[in-house]
Amino acid sequence: MKTLELIKLIYIYLFSAIGLILVIIGTVKLIDLGLKAYVFKQADVFYTPKIYSLDEKLTQEEIKRREEEQRKAEEINKIAERQRTAANAIALLIVGLPVFIYHWRLALKYHFNQN
Repeated sequence: MKTLELIKLIYIYLFSAIGLILVIIGTVKLIDLGLKAYVFKQADVFYTPKIYSLDEKLTQEEIKRREEEQRKAEEINKIAERQRTAANAIALLIVGLPVFIYHWRLALKYHFNQN
């Protein structure tokens, strides 16, 4: 086998592997996201204790308002994190799948043309 053909073959299989790895990582992230959203609902819940200054004299109404703001902020952050994870996973799939399919087809064509 000529050196150029060997380099070409290594390139084809390397990029096939890279594409497949991207697809696998993206799929794992999407499965992880689905499991956290529908099966293990407490997996992405973080406890943050309420911290009040000792100097502040807060009424019960003010305490309830701050706790509601904190709850809303936590919910927004959880939704935003899920969307970031989904966007990242989908991007990996959008990039990885065509890279894998293209290079794998080249590898098959190259392999069968050699025999």
